[in-house]
Amino acid sequence: MNFSRAIKIAPSILAADFANFGAECRAVEDQGADWVHVDVMDGHFVPNITFGPATCAAIRPHIRGIMDVHLMIAPVDPYIEGFAKAGADIISAHIEAGPHIHRTLQAIRASGAKAGLAINPGTGLDGVENLLDMIDLVCVMTVNPGFGGQKFIDMSDKVRRLRALIGTRPIHIEIDGGITPETAPLMARAGADVLVAGSAVFKGGSVTDVASYGANIRAIRAAAEAAIGTTT
Repeated sequence: MNFSRAIKIAPSILAADFANFGAECRAVEDQGADWVHVDVMDGHFVPNITFGPATCAAIRPHIRGIMDVHLMIAPVDPYIEGFAKAGADIISAHIEAGPHIHRTLQAIRASGAKAGLAINPGTGLDGVENLLDMIDLVCVMTVNPGFGGQKFIDMSDKVRRLRALIGTRPIHIEIDGGITPETAPLMARAGADVLVAGSAVFKGGSVTDVASYGANIRAIRAAAEAAIGTTT
């Protein structure tokens, strides 16, 4: 997985057709998605229940690129190996999910996956700086985790400060929550390079009508790239 700060679009399958996950993953990649984002929720750390390692293992053969697994669960550590064996390329854990996040990040890297650190809207960056040499990605939540389709919370200032902290380190800044062609430019200008979008990608389409997925992905990418003066 070569590092690049180019804008990447990561559709969240939380907004996909649950009865057709394999086809949905293939469709969004065929229509231009860079990564596929899997939102794992446990009904404990967040008020919703979604997927486990078995789902990730089932969709892995349908994903040619990066499977980006976001664990909104607590505890995290007992499940890292399961998601790694299921084929996760990146595993992100929340800094709020347990008292020993450094140990969790160590375990993720030891599993062979890239290590991501997720932070909620109400969480500052004080605890992040000491972890920067342990991580490959920071996922900045722009909604409170637990449900898709929520209203975007502007975290531009947090992302700018995070980008300054990261400096030249090869760490992605991912934004998760409420990303649309209207909000993507704000995050791209602030320094984000991975944009997770669920409803904004899957709206208006289906596995039998995938053209809308492509149009939606292109619209988000174009808006973000225009904001930072790049094009693909």
